[in-house]
Amino acid sequence: MGAIELIAYIFYNALFFATPLIFTGLGTTFSERSGVVNMGVEGGMQIGAFTAIISNLLLADTFGGMTPWISILIAMVIGVFFSLLLAVFSVTFRADQIIIGTAMNMLAAGGTIFLVKKLFDGKGQTPFISETIHRYNIPVLRDIPIIGKIFFENVYITSVLAIIVAILGWIIMYKTPFGLRLRAVGEHPMAADTMGINVNRMRYIAVMISGGLSGIGGAILAQTISLQFTHSTISGQGFMSIAAMIFGKWHPLGMMGAAVFFGFANSLSAIGPSLPLVKNVPQVYLYILPYVLTILAVAGFIGKSQAPKALNRPYVKENR
Repeated sequence: MGAIELIAYIFYNALFFATPLIFTGLGTTFSERSGVVNMGVEGGMQIGAFTAIISNLLLADTFGGMTPWISILIAMVIGVFFSLLLAVFSVTFRADQIIIGTAMNMLAAGGTIFLVKKLFDGKGQTPFISETIHRYNIPVLRDIPIIGKIFFENVYITSVLAIIVAILGWIIMYKTPFGLRLRAVGEHPMAADTMGINVNRMRYIAVMISGGLSGIGGAILAQTISLQFTHSTISGQGFMSIAAMIFGKWHPLGMMGAAVFFGFANSLSAIGPSLPLVKNVPQVYLYILPYVLTILAVAGFIGKSQAPKALNRPYVKENR
């Protein structure tokens, strides 16, 4: 394997595993920029993965190759509704955001496995799906010398979409009035309220965006990596997306870079035997590497991240 082929192979796999993290991490960035901690993205991904696999199994005979994309849309809608639990309890009733998010994760983990057992005669997993998301070569761009083979050959469309959505997220957050209002609510909600911004409405919108994107992340993971749903389909990917957001300093593009880094760490367990430098490393160390990096990122080992000032602080209008 030549140098270009090796780089392309590593980047392709890193982006492949990073794609669900990018979608979910972007959603978490929107939520936390508004001042709401969304610990429930793990559960959101769980719900999205479950919904996508069930939809895929039910709709495959009807929609054929379009089934994975329809399943992603359904998972996004269900993710939005699931996120309303966090919005209602933490924004309207001012309950502790971290506790509500943790409860949502427990609800999603237990509820989805309960439904799988009910739907599939007591089995702990669904059948494998027949309609999956495929890899493509991007015309014209793949012919660019060197970078064409690395970035545009044999890639999943979902990976390309993840990069586009992250860039759009940056534009929305930093180049539009909506993004300015969102960040104002997360930094100083009292000042934002004084300027006529509806703090609770902005936080509801941000949490719903987070829920929709985490549903998409779970759906993509289930339809590209696991191809079925079990209790371990997500296995900490939601928490890893939170770590990517912190590592990326609550910035959409920084989060995307961190997600690719975590995606590379995730991919080592699959491609490690093919890489000269790590092929002799015991497989168990490659499996635990992403989680070790997650702990280090959350603990602030690499740089200091400044969270939005109003994060995890319910806003009470009467306190002005």
